Amino acid sequence: MSATPPPLPMLSDELRAALKRAQEQVNALVLGKAYEVRLAFVALLSGGHLLIEDLPGLGKTTLAHALAASLGLSFQRVQFTSDLLPADVLGVSVYDGPSRQFQFHPGPVFTQVLLADEINRAPPRTQSALLEAMAEHQVTLDGITHSLPEPFFVIATQNPVDLSGTYPLPDSQLDRFLLRLALGYPGAEAERALLAGADRRALIAQTMPLLSSDDVLALRAAVDQIHTSDALITYVQALMHRSRQHPGVRVGLSPRAGIALLRAARAYALLLGRSHVLPEDIQALFTAVAAHRLVAEAEADSTAVLAKAILHAVSVD
Repeated sequence: MSATPPPLPMLSDELRAALKRAQEQVNALVLGKAYEVRLAFVALLSGGHLLIEDLPGLGKTTLAHALAASLGLSFQRVQFTSDLLPADVLGVSVYDGPSRQFQFHPGPVFTQVLLADEINRAPPRTQSALLEAMAEHQVTLDGITHSLPEPFFVIATQNPVDLSGTYPLPDSQLDRFLLRLALGYPGAEAERALLAGADRRALIAQTMPLLSSDDVLALRAAVDQIHTSDALITYVQALMHRSRQHPGVRVGLSPRAGIALLRAARAYALLLGRSHVLPEDIQALFTAVAAHRLVAEAEADSTAVLAKAILHAVSVD
């Protein structure tokens, strides 16, 4: 890698301190999940979107609420259900008699942080309503394009697809999520603190925002300045090529997945106070970025296991 790393992006001491406090605040609400909280901030600072998949009751919604409360951004929550319609998310044009014109009534997607709770309980047509919003930060209805506020960040939660009442997310929808993570059961110490402590919802309601819209945009601009060497890009390309040839993989990683991996790694390096990306950053993120984009040959195979096998099969030169 680069022998002389470039200087850190120009960020004020106040902004660096606020970012650190925001992470600490979320960790105080979501106990024992420091790595997962860091990944949530990676998704935010990368300008991507976050998918949290796990069993009910393990803190998916708590993490989303804690993150939103710490950001000082406008926030909307949509509970996805089997009867939810695209218009319930995007909005609808209603004819106004006096003006003889259709008036657009924006839906909850017109916010800075959208929590799409249990997204895979809605049918694919409603899930796909978010595609344009997530990719282009805009919504087109009745031939008119409406821009979404910036920054725009979707946090979606989903239950495992083998649970009743769920619909698998289409591949095109999954690809719009920068990262997918699972929380898992808490450790014994964290679980005891949860059982003995105050209700998480009450604590979140008392949470003070520590970052603003301008802060998030400044941090995203700083991510763009994090250095990635030619050797590191070669490593990422090798991982992508291996994913397309690896046994058990039917569909490997696209160039867009490689771009997502590099951008996430820049954000990861920034959170760790570095001005350049290391191979360790790629390795720490690879499964979270790649697993939901891989398609296994056998439906029963775990793409997370395949992603880890791909990572182990490629050496760092």
